[in-house]
Amino acid sequence: MHAYQSAFLKLALEHEVLKFGSFTLKSGRSSPYFFNLGKISSGAAMRELGSAYAQALQGAGIGYDMLFGPAYKGIPLVTAVALALAEQGRDVPYAYNRKEAKDHGEGGTLVGALPKGRVVIVDDVLTAGTALREAVRLLRAAGAEPVAAVIALDRQEKGTSGASAVQEMERDSGVRVLPLVNVGSLLDYLSQGAADIATIEAIRAYQAQYGVA
Repeated sequence: MHAYQSAFLKLALEHEVLKFGSFTLKSGRSSPYFFNLGKISSGAAMRELGSAYAQALQGAGIGYDMLFGPAYKGIPLVTAVALALAEQGRDVPYAYNRKEAKDHGEGGTLVGALPKGRVVIVDDVLTAGTALREAVRLLRAAGAEPVAAVIALDRQEKGTSGASAVQEMERDSGVRVLPLVNVGSLLDYLSQGAADIATIEAIRAYQAQYGVA
């Protein structure tokens, strides 16, 4: 496991981004864990989160020209990642979208740098993939080329098609999805004393039933 992955999971536990128990998901499944990146709500925590995203992106070896954050959660995330990259010596332009088009001033739905070249999308999680698919559509319509999406967690869980949301997104859009962590790395981290045996076994049982290969 990379250092940024351990740091991210430590941050997630400290800020209750990652919680254990019994949670009913939108799919109707009862999950032994719940992940909510919206719990990151302080400057120091956001700085650490942005650093983890930036390191994951750098480690992927992808060439890119700018970043894009889908509304709404992607907006603070893309800002934090751009700041983290700047601290590491690379000044990258970024943009984001509005949910509703502005009908005055400059108008439109896109804010920030003009989308062009190879773009990396920055978002929190991929559930149905609606926000990411809309981001891909917007970027391509603007003449840019979305090449990857960086997200926090890949649940590696089967959807209605039998593939995971990440697998479906990659298949349908041709955009590579880069999670900071997946369930496998989460279990590795928890097994090092970060959770009790019952919690770990519950997650393993859930993945055995609903997880993808």
